[in-house]
Formats: sequence, C-alpha cells, structure tokens
Amino acid sequence: MLLWVEFILCTTVIVYSGTKLSKYGDVIAEKSGLGRAWTGLVLMASVTSLPELVTGMSSVTYAGVPDIAVGDVLGSCVFNMLILAILDTLYRPSPISTRAHQGHVLSAAFGILLLSMVCASILFREYIYPIGWIGPYSLMFIVIYLAAMRLVFFYEKRKIAEFLKEKAEEMKYKDVPMKTALLHYGMNALIVITAAIFLPKLGEGISESTGLGQTFVGNIFIAVSTSLPEVVVSISAVRMGAIDLATGNLFGSNIFNIFILALDDILFLKGPLLSYASPDHIISALSAIAMTTVAIIGLTYRAEKKRLFLAWDSVGILLCYILNLMMLYTLR
Repeated sequence: MLLWVEFILCTTVIVYSGTKLSKYGDVIAEKSGLGRAWTGLVLMASVTSLPELVTGMSSVTYAGVPDIAVGDVLGSCVFNMLILAILDTLYRPSPISTRAHQGHVLSAAFGILLLSMVCASILFREYIYPIGWIGPYSLMFIVIYLAAMRLVFFYEKRKIAEFLKEKAEEMKYKDVPMKTALLHYGMNALIVITAAIFLPKLGEGISESTGLGQTFVGNIFIAVSTSLPEVVVSISAVRMGAIDLATGNLFGSNIFNIFILALDDILFLKGPLLSYASPDHIISALSAIAMTTVAIIGLTYRAEKKRLFLAWDSVGILLCYILNLMMLYTLR
C-alpha cells in the first residue's frame, strides 16, 4: 500500500510541476526574443519528455533496472498515441484527424522508422556486436532523430509561425518578469527530476509485490505516469484550438522517446541496453507502430463525421492499446 501511495504522490508531483514548466517555458520563449516558433517547440518537447528522460537515466544508473527504462520509453510511445484518441473525444465538432495538418504524416513516419529499428534490434540482438558497451543502433537513433527534427522543422516552420502570430495576444505574459520565469522554471524542473528519480525503484517494488513483472509495470504504470505532462499540455492546446500543436507534440514526443533510449544505452555500462531488456518489449513497439499507422491513415483519409464521440481511426487506436495491454498482461 505504501508503494502505491508513493507512486501516486510522485505522479501527482510530475503532473503539477510539468504543467508549471509548460507555462514558464512559454514565458521564457516569449521574453528571450529568440523566436517563439522554434524555441517554444523545443521547450515544450523538453518539458513533456523530462520525466521519461530522468526516469530512464535513473533506471540504468541508480536503480539498475533496464526493463523499466525500455518499458517506460516504449510504453510512453503507445500511450502518446492513445492520447490522440482521448483528444478526439474532447474535440466535438469533427474528427481531430480531419482538423490536423497532413504534414504530421512526416513526423509519424519517422516514428514508425525508429520503432521498427527498435523491434529489429531486440529481435536480432544476439547477432549485433556492440561498439564498446553501446549498441550500434543507438548511434543510428541519434542520427535519425537529428535528421527528423531538421526536416520536420523546415517543413512545418511557416505554419507554426503563422499560428503563433495569430495567438500572440493570447499568449503574452506582460506581468511576469524574466527572472521570475527562470526561477520558477528551474524550481519546477528540479521537482520533476526529483520525483522521476524515485519512479524506477517504486516500479521495481510494485513489480515484485504484485508479481506483474518489470516489463508490464514499466510499459503501463511508469509509462502512463511519465506521459501525464503530455496529456495536460495536449488537452490545453486542443481547448485553445491548437490542434496542430497538440498532434505535433505527440508525434514529436515519440521520436524524442527513441532518442532517450539511445541516451539510456550510453549510460548503461553493462553492455547494449536492448540485450539486457526483455524481448517482450517488442509487443509495445509493434503496438506503437500499429497505432501510428492507423493515425496516418486517419490523417490521410480525413473522415468528415464520427459516431459515439470517436472517429473510426480513434476506435482503431483504442483497440490496439487494449490488445497491447492484454498481451503484456498475459506475458507478465
């Protein structure tokens, strides 16, 4: 019971401070004069992915539980796609995939490419020779991540700049000094980091006490906990009409998650990270691929109506998530 109380407490802290980080990150982006388009997106990505980053690093260094690190990353990719279906229920006028720009297919495709490489790396890990202690796939993850960010930025730069220009009056913080924003941003970042450091050990304790196993706990409980800032930021974006920012943040977070996996591999000194993780993580990687593929079909087909508050592509995403949950529970 104490473990669950501590887990819920850490989750609550991450959500609260993650929301504050989003606000003060926006203030810094506005007042720095470096350009709201790119600076805002970089800060948003760092804010919503900070728990996954810290949890992964803590898992492979402090806690020594590689399954929690890999499960958190891949489980977060799955949960990010589920958030798309959640957003669809909140956006009543039409399917959210109809309102989102088709350019998101580019970042979604990069996500599928990286997730496919993760699957292949786990499947053929016995035949992969490390570079020092690092899996060669991690170097490829980093290169593809940088290439994806560059291509996605140049592709969407004009559209994002236009949106932020339109919303400039709504997003100004005249009464918040830069010094205050930096102080609050730093304080909340420290709180999120501290809370996320405890998650791997709590996840290990929960997996042992419940018998669910590190793979299941990492993919479900830890992944959901560290993905809650994405939920908060995405819902806020949809409510202010920023469909593209919400959708782009989710696809972009999946790309960044695989980049985190590469960083975890570098910090895991025993050897290639995916060689020490359970092969059952392939299920989550394949589920994330299937859900992203359904999302791409929805973005391309662009259905005009939805029934029972969900478009057909959101129903497909929800079914993939339930199937993923069932398979992971069966193999726990």
